[in-house]
Amino acid sequence: MRDLKHLIYFENLLQEANNDLVKQARAEGKKALGYTCYFMPEVLLDLPGCFSVRLRAPRSGSPEMATYYMSNRTCHFGRSLMERALEGGFNFLDAQLATETCTVTCRFQEHLKQMDIIQNPDFFCEFTDVPFKKTENSCEHFRKQLQAHVLDLLHEKFGIDISDAALMTAIEEHNEVCRLITEIGAYRKADNPVITGYEFHVIQLVTLTCPKYLILPYLRETAEELKTREPEPRFPYRVRVVLAGAENDDPNFTQLIESCGAMVVADRYCYGSLPGREEIHVSEGQSPLDAVARHYLGTSMCPRFMPKEDMRGRKKYLADLVKEYKADGLIVASNKFCEYWSYERMMDALILPRDFNIPTCSIEKEYVNSASGQLRTRFQAFIESVEIKKIQEGAKK
Repeated sequence: MRDLKHLIYFENLLQEANNDLVKQARAEGKKALGYTCYFMPEVLLDLPGCFSVRLRAPRSGSPEMATYYMSNRTCHFGRSLMERALEGGFNFLDAQLATETCTVTCRFQEHLKQMDIIQNPDFFCEFTDVPFKKTENSCEHFRKQLQAHVLDLLHEKFGIDISDAALMTAIEEHNEVCRLITEIGAYRKADNPVITGYEFHVIQLVTLTCPKYLILPYLRETAEELKTREPEPRFPYRVRVVLAGAENDDPNFTQLIESCGAMVVADRYCYGSLPGREEIHVSEGQSPLDAVARHYLGTSMCPRFMPKEDMRGRKKYLADLVKEYKADGLIVASNKFCEYWSYERMMDALILPRDFNIPTCSIEKEYVNSASGQLRTRFQAFIESVEIKKIQEGAKK
């Protein structure tokens, strides 16, 4: 296919957390607000006068300094973030809006709060408590937490307008990003898509790591470009897969899977769009903050929700994605030492094949994919097994 006009530019933006668009927004006087988890509503950090940056540690090496503080028995993702902070890679941040969610990222953010790591005199780190259930009481608690630990602090520290009108402005901008990403991602449902999983991964990531108002013109142009982009003469992959799992902010991981012959047609992982790019709907008479709190609790597929109906619902959600995107199988990946996703991955590998007849490949990986040769072997073997299953099922018809 013809190269996407802005793909190289998007790839370059992902090389550093403090990318060119972040620098431009800060030069315009806007505050850079970091976060690490879906439970910190990015829309609240994109109020007029500030912008959100979901933290990554691209091109990471061995996190030796971070390991000293966090031990080598903790998730490589959290240690890589800590290493990048110690290197000075997050000094552009004006604040880190943290959530009491996964243990290792909490520990990373506690270090930011207690140690003088971020060399910015205005910097502060604040934690928001996130419920473990999706009840009415949980929504009310979450709303109060967001008011006290996000909105009130932004107004107090930086003079940010936190009125309902300002919140609606941020929601409208957020919803446009969601509509564009949903439109672009829907092309993956086609029998012969006009966008690869790798390309979509790159585009989705720039919406998380760049100021929305600066990345939107590029998204609009890309969405228009895809309307007339011609696909390959024939589908160039052997199978189609849904990729699920923990933090995955490395498009090269998606590229590795696709180089083995499996197109990634849906991205159900942290930093992905499913969920993550659903529009926020504010009902008549409802406060914008209440709508935001209910939206993020209601749409999350995080394994920290452990009631039986939620756990079963996550399996059904994956099975529905496989059907909707016409996938042949599922790859579920967790980072080594990830508490929540290690259990979730094990259950997915058991339940999806048994209850939904979906071939499933279970992968435990590092944040940095140094063992790409071993992963390639695993993916190739899985793709072959999926092909054999398709042949066997075709013979029975």
